[in-house]
Order: sequence, then C-alpha cells, then structure tokens
Amino acid sequence: MVKGSKNKFLDFLQFLVILLTAVFILVPIYWIVSGAFKQQVDIFQLKLLFTPTLENFEIIFRSPYNLFDKLVNSTLVALSTILIAIPIATMAAYSFSRFRMKGERLMFVTILATQFVPAVVIVLPFFILFRDLGILDTRLALVLVNLSLVMPFAIWMIKGFIDSIPLDSEEAALVDGSSRFQVILNVTLPMALPGVITAGIFCFILAWNEFLFAVIITTNKAVTLPVGLSLFHAEEGVLWHLISAAGIMIMLPMFVLATIIQKHFVQGMTMGAVR
Repeated sequence: MVKGSKNKFLDFLQFLVILLTAVFILVPIYWIVSGAFKQQVDIFQLKLLFTPTLENFEIIFRSPYNLFDKLVNSTLVALSTILIAIPIATMAAYSFSRFRMKGERLMFVTILATQFVPAVVIVLPFFILFRDLGILDTRLALVLVNLSLVMPFAIWMIKGFIDSIPLDSEEAALVDGSSRFQVILNVTLPMALPGVITAGIFCFILAWNEFLFAVIITTNKAVTLPVGLSLFHAEEGVLWHLISAAGIMIMLPMFVLATIIQKHFVQGMTMGAVR
C-alpha cells in the first residue's frame, strides 16, 4: 500500500515537472503568436480575448521596414551556406573517419577548438578583412562568416554518423571493383544521408539565426531578419506588435525544420545497423 502511494506520488511529481516545463516553453511562444495579431493598444494588456488583425503583417512588409528584402537575404545566405558547407564537411568528415593521416587527431581537435572561440573576439578581424576586400554589407561576406561558424560543427556531426557505418559494406564494394569515389557515392552517402540532412538542417538554423556578425557587417543592402528586428522602434517605444509579427516569420521555418530533424535524427541514430 505504501509502495503504491509512493509510485503515485512520483508519477504526479513527474507530471507536474513536465507540465511546468511545457508552460515555461509554450507561454513565450503564445505571447509572440498572440501579439502578432494584436493592435498596439492591446499588446500590453493580458487579455485572452481580443479582436485579431492582420495589419501588423502588412506593416512589416512596407516601408520603412521592408521585411521582404530581409527575408530574401536570410534565405539566400542560409541556403548558400549549407550548399557550400555540407559537401565540403562531408568530404572532410569521411577523410577523418576512414583514413589515418599524420597529425589527424591534432587537425580534428584544432577544427573543433574553433567552436570555443567567442564570436565577439573574431568579429573585428572579419570586419577589417571584409572592409579591405570591399565586401562589407554583402551576402558574400555573411556566407563566408557563416561558413567559418558552421563548418566545424558540420564536420564533427557528420563524422559521428559515418563512424557508425560498418566498414564491411565499403570493403565489399571495393572488392567488387568499385572505386573509392563510387563507394562514397553509392554506399556511404546513402547510408549517411539522414546524418548529412540533420547536419544541414542544424547548419541552416545556425546561419538563419546568426545576429552578431550580421549586425556589424551589414548596414543596408544585406540586412537579415534577426538584425531587422532591431528596426521596430519609434518615438513611443519598442513596437512589440510588429516584433511579434516579424518573430513569427523567423520562427516558422524553425518549426518546419524541427519536424524534419525529428524524422531524420531517428533514422540517423539507427543507420549504423547492417543493412
């Protein structure tokens, strides 16, 4: 009897912790979503019932905010980043996983160590470099910066997935007369594809949300969505209803990609099995 009561108490405590965690996560999201459809006079009032409006979304796409231009910049920069980073990271990860090289461990640790360097330390050298090259306030500059940020992460993640692939499949293909390139293309890559896609999605999210470099390197032409949020202020203060509407535009791709990540991440965790 005592044991049954103890189990019920533990179950209730677990349910309470999960409920509080869900509330802690969902309340800010609800505040942003509801604020996007509120008028400015309602944004500071804790009203569950209000008259929704789409005017905020119309305003953020008009001058002087021009959110569409910033949406295009963020999309092109993030897509360009992963289109360049993922193939290079995949080749590097395969090399680290399958070949034994002199100084291999030192090279891999050095690549990972760049992830621990604070962004604020290297933003000034990047700014001076891009200024001297004449590419400040361009998408190219943002892509180069994002590559330096996501490449080590992508190499580390994809290497972990390739490490879990049995060597037997590759060795069998090599014995059958396939070249190393054919083995990578026809054997390794299909088996590692869930991991490569997962790494690509994470890299897209990192590039999509990058703020510090974008706010310093860009001024007008290449401004991205996260930087664009800082423009929503006026004499009356911060325009939270417009920030909420723009925030939905930023979060929407994240929710879509989170669903994709979940499916491919589960596949990636089990892809080491012999097929």
